[in-house]
Amino acid sequence: MATFLYKLGRLTFRRRRFVALIWVALLALAGFGAASASTATSSSFSIPGTEAQRAFDLLEQRFPGASADGATARVVFKAPEGEKVTDAENKGEITGIVKELRSGSDQVAQVADPFEAQAVSQDGSTAYISVSYKVNSMELTDDTRGALEEVGKDAQSSGMKVEIGGDALQVMPHTGTAEIIGVAIAAVVLVITFGSLIAAGLPLVTALIGVGIGVSLITALANVLDLGSTTPILASMIGLAVGIDYALFIVSRYRAELADGREREEAAGRAVGTAGSAVVFAGLTVVIALVGLAVVNIPMLTKMGFAAAGTVAIAVVIALTLVPALLGFAGKRVMGRKARKGAEAAESTDAKGAKTPSLDKAEAKDTAKAKGAKPNMGTRWARFVLRRPVWVMLVGILGLGVIAVPAASLEMGLPDDGAQPKSTTQRQAYDMLSDGFGPGFNGPLMVVMDGKGSSAPKAAAERVSKEIESIGVVAVTPAQFNKAGDTAMITVIPKDRPSSHATEEVVHDIRDAGEDIKADTGAEVLVTGATAMNIDFSQKMNDALMPYLALVVGLAFLLLMLVFRSILVPLKAALGFLLSVIAALGAVVAVFQWGWLGSLFGVEQTGPIMSMMPIFMVGVVFGLAMDYEVFLVTRMREAYVHGESPGQAIVTGFQHGARVVTAAAVIMMAVFAGFIGSSEQMVKMIGFSLAVAVLFDAFVVRMAIVPAVLALLGRKAWWLPRWLDRALPNVDVEGEKLQKQLTEGPAASGSDSGSDSDGGDGHGGERELVRV
Repeated sequence: MATFLYKLGRLTFRRRRFVALIWVALLALAGFGAASASTATSSSFSIPGTEAQRAFDLLEQRFPGASADGATARVVFKAPEGEKVTDAENKGEITGIVKELRSGSDQVAQVADPFEAQAVSQDGSTAYISVSYKVNSMELTDDTRGALEEVGKDAQSSGMKVEIGGDALQVMPHTGTAEIIGVAIAAVVLVITFGSLIAAGLPLVTALIGVGIGVSLITALANVLDLGSTTPILASMIGLAVGIDYALFIVSRYRAELADGREREEAAGRAVGTAGSAVVFAGLTVVIALVGLAVVNIPMLTKMGFAAAGTVAIAVVIALTLVPALLGFAGKRVMGRKARKGAEAAESTDAKGAKTPSLDKAEAKDTAKAKGAKPNMGTRWARFVLRRPVWVMLVGILGLGVIAVPAASLEMGLPDDGAQPKSTTQRQAYDMLSDGFGPGFNGPLMVVMDGKGSSAPKAAAERVSKEIESIGVVAVTPAQFNKAGDTAMITVIPKDRPSSHATEEVVHDIRDAGEDIKADTGAEVLVTGATAMNIDFSQKMNDALMPYLALVVGLAFLLLMLVFRSILVPLKAALGFLLSVIAALGAVVAVFQWGWLGSLFGVEQTGPIMSMMPIFMVGVVFGLAMDYEVFLVTRMREAYVHGESPGQAIVTGFQHGARVVTAAAVIMMAVFAGFIGSSEQMVKMIGFSLAVAVLFDAFVVRMAIVPAVLALLGRKAWWLPRWLDRALPNVDVEGEKLQKQLTEGPAASGSDSGSDSDGGDGHGGERELVRV
């Protein structure tokens, strides 16, 4: 693989104008497709195999035209202080709005008059109009939404407070200026790391191009593939982070090759052949983890995973092709000012006297470093860990263990309108309903009775209603039968809010009672509605967590065993990954479920953790953790294979990789943290969890626990049974085959024969080629 990538790097460097033109054209085409397509405004999802989904499907069959999965809205009214909604003037306003809604759009299926549907609070201060639509919220037209938003303005002028809730007004979530701040922080980190605006700008430009193409394609296909509104945001979040990091590793390696005196084209080829190999592997792990979300069998989650994986794949290809092409345009400006002045001075000296071969320059530089150069921070930290490996390991493990404690109290669910910012009309409508009627009115349950197997469906429906009333709920509406008289719908209002544990218990109690009813009457009882759908979704995600975790950890072990030719190193990497994920979950529970430091992160309403969070975080963090593992440990293994002691190999790995990995981790954290400013609770939670997970995995697990464990294991860390070594294919992530070809003869490198002389004796290549 390294040899192929080496040739690809040199080719794209030589044909840089053609390569850049292709990527610009792809960006333009994708942007045109996105601009020409209508954008999805909400997420519609099905959960195959769940009771709630079966009930929805049954309603579609038995109540044709009822649009069970259609969009809904609630227009909530609150009378001025000292008045009631039943007062003549206020009642007249509300009745007029009911008529406006019925005639405002042909997409409206039903509008319930609050004075006929008993939707007036006991104290008369609050009332609500229930509106159901023939289509789901993704298919609502702008005119329909506009009619809904306009109806309350006249009533507000008369003094009543009017707010609108429900999914009919769901729009694309906004991430705000915090996302821009994240990119700005990444730019600052890159400038500090490289000391050159050109070198710092390359990763940002290429990452933005990759994200632009990926998100534009997602937007263009959103309605065709029924992609959710958060899918582009999640894809951009992951694509931007990995795109910057992958380009960062290529540019960093290219600068190292130039510093060793190699020609620019040769340096580009070697950078792509070595660091690019690690980029391919790291990107592959992210793609596999995201595509693996399909095993959960939730269509929405599968689409999110595939969309994000596609953006990551684009980021990998751009790092391997567009980055070396742009490096060709950048020239020597990719180096810092000091490095350029030093190179110019060296060239001036060479011009006056005898020309010094590149190898002599590299060896002189290495000798100078070995004699008098001050060790960098990575070297000093690695030496500290080698002196105190037990203490470093214990502090890291115990620290993450303490942070992980809240994860034992993890409760999963899906956020409702109560998690919206208080400034939104959805949240205010939610609060008004809770105050006027009780929290349960925000999440009514729909009980569907299939009476085809019963000899007396009406009697069975009456028993269902009595059983539900005995459970302890606020209200149970009379059963509504279809034309055939074999299926009934019953609306149940629980006492607590939709995302509460008490409401979940009500759903389970109704289902338990339904089993006895079916045994006695033959009628099947199913519970559905948005609340029950969320509960079933959470349960399915919970059931899939351990199998998915086993799949990802097992995959990590096998892939790392291929790369590092070791058993203990992959085992250590997988266990460290688990530790960082659990610690990140603990932090998420503490902030979003318990409310610790919630105001700092804009959490206005605590509640259960989003159901897909643990699985989604496992998939993403797995790929990111493998990034840092590969870029740090491959350099350690290369040094060990070439004769260094296990301890010195650790120091060598940190000497060459710690600075770049630190920059990459800080950039990822900045990009992910930028999404904490989103108004959408799901995006906010994902941004926080990924930022915290990167913090724990990069700086605690990879930078502290990993070198400590390797120091304690010594040579045993790199042990692999001979029979297994022969059986495993050599993926050449470290570029050993490429190094051998380049050191055996100058012809292997192509036209730049002079650039290969620096590795002719084997020493320079062995020391420098696999540096990442």
